[in-house]
Amino acid sequence: MNSAAASDTILAITELSKSFGAVHALRNVSFDLRRGEIHALAGENGAGKSTLMNVIDGILQPDSGQMFLDGKEVRITSPAMAQKFGIGFVHQEIALCPDVTVAENIFMGVTSTSRAALMDYRDIEHRAAEILRRLGDIDPAALVRTLSISQQQLVEIAKALTLDCRVLILDEPTAALTEREAQTLFGIMRDLAARGISIIYITHRMAEIFDNCDRVTVFRDGEFITTMNVAETTPGAVVSAMVGRVIDNLYPPKLGEEEPGDIILEVRNLSERRRFAEVSFQLRRGEILGFAGLIGAGRSEIVRGICRLEGEVTGEVLLHGEPLRLAHYGESIDKGIVYLSEDRKGDGLFLDMSIAANVSALRVEQIATRGFIIDERREAELAEGLGTRLNLKYGHIGQPVSALSGGNQQKVAIAKMLSVNPRVIFLDEPTRGVDVGAKAEIHRILRELARAGVGIVVISSELPELIGVCDRVLVVREGRIAGEVSGAEMTEDHMMYLASIGEEQRLAS
Repeated sequence: MNSAAASDTILAITELSKSFGAVHALRNVSFDLRRGEIHALAGENGAGKSTLMNVIDGILQPDSGQMFLDGKEVRITSPAMAQKFGIGFVHQEIALCPDVTVAENIFMGVTSTSRAALMDYRDIEHRAAEILRRLGDIDPAALVRTLSISQQQLVEIAKALTLDCRVLILDEPTAALTEREAQTLFGIMRDLAARGISIIYITHRMAEIFDNCDRVTVFRDGEFITTMNVAETTPGAVVSAMVGRVIDNLYPPKLGEEEPGDIILEVRNLSERRRFAEVSFQLRRGEILGFAGLIGAGRSEIVRGICRLEGEVTGEVLLHGEPLRLAHYGESIDKGIVYLSEDRKGDGLFLDMSIAANVSALRVEQIATRGFIIDERREAELAEGLGTRLNLKYGHIGQPVSALSGGNQQKVAIAKMLSVNPRVIFLDEPTRGVDVGAKAEIHRILRELARAGVGIVVISSELPELIGVCDRVLVVREGRIAGEVSGAEMTEDHMMYLASIGEEQRLAS
């Protein structure tokens, strides 16, 4: 952490307000950023964090208020102008061009303004490789659409590092990253701060704030609540300021001494020629099973193979002792095995469709008439029933999912899975981009489902989440199960050892 942040202010916001119709996104907000500090911005989804950042970046224009850079009042009317002022913004939502290379994406702004008749691809690939070397093993010549979500997020960060920034805004940059990738990013952040670059860091993860940031400002319901020195406060105080109440049960009670029940799902020697091999495990009634591992280890690929979403898979899958012969994901759904994608907005939901239509999407026939016409009353009843069960917050069941907060969007995605009365749910990064209050609710929902007899498997890059919510964790390394941890062995250090060097090497070291 930058322990000696300069006292001078590079960016100051005073009495800023922004409304969208009758909704007050920001109310008389003030905020200041010091030179060379890492300043966390915390708050639940809908608190106003992203709105303020969009104003700073020129995407939105405020209704009132002032903004100062180096003591001089400025009005930023576009992201291009923000860049000229030395402000870079890495958005939470990935906005890359999928059909061009990584290098072209990184230098998109430069190449689009170049007067050269021909692009020097070799040069930009070499320059991109230099930047990417600090972040991860990504081929600058690869097409972006071939990359995983976490690799695409690293490319977004690499784009920002090419800018000559004085102020760098990072909006949930580690949401799609593994622990190792996140630690690499934190090292880069500290280097930038030491060079006098100021960083606004938006995150829902308390550990990231307290390990890396100098100050934290909390927003709630579009209003400034407080700014605290990180060294002088606690995670509990920050969370209480965010939600206006005390949250002391982020993770619900585990099985404890209660024995897990009968085997729900058993996987034997599951293999796929290029992605994973000889994967075997059991999932029992009442427990939550976790999957950990580094990027590219094969966690999601194993699960997608079980559900027959991708790959030519061999091996056995048994559901309640019955061998399954699944040809495609539709048959997996029919048997009650469903998968919630890590890419909620790309694969999990239809953002422009209604809540009701999303919830019923996996089994339209259950709310259709004999003429295959949707019965809107039955569709609404299904969605409202599951919405109540999951404590979904919405205006009306016909509103588009895009109008909901990230936490409520994720609840709609879970409701969609529950609509088919599943026997096993695989959840890939179930709380990515979700605020702390919604996280606690989702964890509670998962535990209730497990106790009700639904098989729950959680894939997460957030090790504290796996430790907090799971009864056992399988660690995947290079497409194989490197080890299993539970009880006192379920620590971040142990899981990272297994994920990076394996059990045999760990015991020998």
